[in-house]
Amino acid sequence: MPDKQYRFIISGGGTGGHIYPAIAIANEIKRLHPTAEILFVGAQGRMEMTRVPEAGYKIIGLWISGLQRRLTVDNLSFPLKVISSIRKAYKIIKDFKPDAVVGVGGYASGPLLYAATKMEIPSLIQEQNSHAGITNKLLANKVDKVCVAYDSMYKYFPNAKIVLTGNPVRRDITELEGKKAEAMEFFGLAPHRPTFLVIGGSLGARTLNQSTGSVLEKIKEAGYNLIWQTGKLYFPEAEAAAKAFPADQVKAFDFIRKMDLAYAAADVVISRAGALSISELCLAQKPSILVPSPNVAEDHQTKNAMALVQKEAAVLVKDVEAAQNLWPAAFALAKDAAKQQLLRKNIAQLAKPHAAEDIVQELLKLIK
Repeated sequence: MPDKQYRFIISGGGTGGHIYPAIAIANEIKRLHPTAEILFVGAQGRMEMTRVPEAGYKIIGLWISGLQRRLTVDNLSFPLKVISSIRKAYKIIKDFKPDAVVGVGGYASGPLLYAATKMEIPSLIQEQNSHAGITNKLLANKVDKVCVAYDSMYKYFPNAKIVLTGNPVRRDITELEGKKAEAMEFFGLAPHRPTFLVIGGSLGARTLNQSTGSVLEKIKEAGYNLIWQTGKLYFPEAEAAAKAFPADQVKAFDFIRKMDLAYAAADVVISRAGALSISELCLAQKPSILVPSPNVAEDHQTKNAMALVQKEAAVLVKDVEAAQNLWPAAFALAKDAAKQQLLRKNIAQLAKPHAAEDIVQELLKLIK
């Protein structure tokens, strides 16, 4: 029996935390239904406009952005952008004729999901964080299903619509077994040294980068490797600093495309506590030190991190204390094999390896 020719629109983006779950959902749709057609809708000028085509999918951009907290020209044009984007969303849906739509949060998902629900297209939200985003909260009463990663989301969404699926991540991160040697060769690192992986998120993290830049000499002297993902803004300075150290020991990157190999190489991970990062760390089963960003709504990264810390599945260092405490904690963890084993065992129990498949199954149920 031939595969049904499904058509889906996936909308949202702005940061890697929205984009990569969206791509994971698309990849799972294609795995289950290879003939399915998938169209992404993003915001013009945002990172999804490059990352989605790199993953092999077509994307259309809407003229949309968020409201700034101060009076700006962008704020004055915001109502016009919303009207323009909703009109374009109606046209996209009319032309593409999707069986269902998915919103992953971010600016573009608002107009697209609004139009889709008005046109009575089956619709689903995927909320990554422990604190729901504004767009998703506004749309929750209009969509058919809300897939979440945390079990306390009834505060934000209608209970009858919530399905606890976990966050979808790229399939390669669930398959790290036996990749260590390949990973060390890929990054050009000496295989006999333990390796730290520092992840500042897709946009970078000032605190992590400043703290790491100040201890490069100690990392070298103590005999560790470092894979240092800085984000674009902080990369030039980090790259210049890394050049003063052996090339097989310290590597700086603005962005890491092969995150499966980065996790496979790592013995200890230092990371922000974004929802996607935490989902990946659970699947990768890595001993981790989490430094929640203080610059997020409702301090949700601290809530994300505490969900692990309370189960002895990660170590927490506050952003304000990172300059003094982050690397002493990292060196202590790197030397403590028993603590690493405890963190690995506990974080593995929080993993949801079938999140993408569960979300796609919920999506298929909505299609009558």
